Amino acid sequence: MTADVPIIAYLRGDDGYEIDRTVAGIGRRMEQSSGAAPERWRVQAAETDATAITERVATAPMFGGGTLAVIADPAPLLRSKADREALERAIGTVAPGNALVFTEIGERGSRRPAALQGLETAVARGGGDVRTFKAPQAGELAGWIEGRARERGLQLGPGAAKELARRVGGFVREGDVDRARQGALAVGELDKLALYRSGDPITEADVSALVAEVVPNSTWALLDAIAERRVATAGPALDRLLDTTPEPIVLVHLHRRLRELTEVADHLAHGATPGSLVRALGMKPFRVDKLVGQARRWTSSELEDALDGLLDLDAMVKGAPGAGATEGQRRLAFAVWVRDRVGAGDPTLTATR
Repeated sequence: MTADVPIIAYLRGDDGYEIDRTVAGIGRRMEQSSGAAPERWRVQAAETDATAITERVATAPMFGGGTLAVIADPAPLLRSKADREALERAIGTVAPGNALVFTEIGERGSRRPAALQGLETAVARGGGDVRTFKAPQAGELAGWIEGRARERGLQLGPGAAKELARRVGGFVREGDVDRARQGALAVGELDKLALYRSGDPITEADVSALVAEVVPNSTWALLDAIAERRVATAGPALDRLLDTTPEPIVLVHLHRRLRELTEVADHLAHGATPGSLVRALGMKPFRVDKLVGQARRWTSSELEDALDGLLDLDAMVKGAPGAGATEGQRRLAFAVWVRDRVGAGDPTLTATR
């Protein structure tokens, strides 16, 4: 890249860390080329328009490092045909020495609006760089963390990367863990551990002592395990959640998920399709797809039985007449509910009975 070449890029995916790192790399290349740091202008698309973008990037810098304009989540700029055409014209005005970068962070597998795909095509047609970044999945995150540690000259002892991956929520399948920022969280923890160890190998015990756990507070991790009838995961997840969350709140979450599954199962029994459920339930497609897959793991009678069991637990938690119990007895009752009402569909559990 030279100072007389404009930079246009479209960076998308569910790995916010790598997207941010790529943007930073563009800024460094601009500085190396011009000898001066670029002016960085980062804005949410909802807070700007094509005219303001053009004003930032259309004039070539006479002195200094130019302008690096980063437009995050560009969908609001594409609402109408006129908006889309104006933005395409803005792309064509990027002057030599400046850069225009669009960033789109979204969940893997989610459906993208056609307008975003059209903008990506326009960037590519204008000679821009189009790249997709995929965040590491559960089984990949420990290796990814080891790679980031090597970049920083850090030594990780046995089990340290896996423990760090677990603590930042790497093994939670979906929900309240922010996948897009998970990499940044893990790298931030690595930097903190580096200060603690100052050149010595970072051990698994160091990670356990210094890195706060995301997973124990992950209600969605528990709900997904319950809904998918993964008893080996659900039991420990429930124990951890009860350590940090009042029992009545846990019950509310469990009841809500089971009611959702019951509603979805009823619709499916009457001939509904996942597509029609998107409209009927007012949910996003990926959420409906998940609930459909989970509901199919249960029969209607099993869902009713699980809900009845929650009513018994609710009475025990609230100290209803004849249902009072100590904390230990309530914990045991929760565990029995998981085993008997959730685990009935777990073939591994059934095989051990």
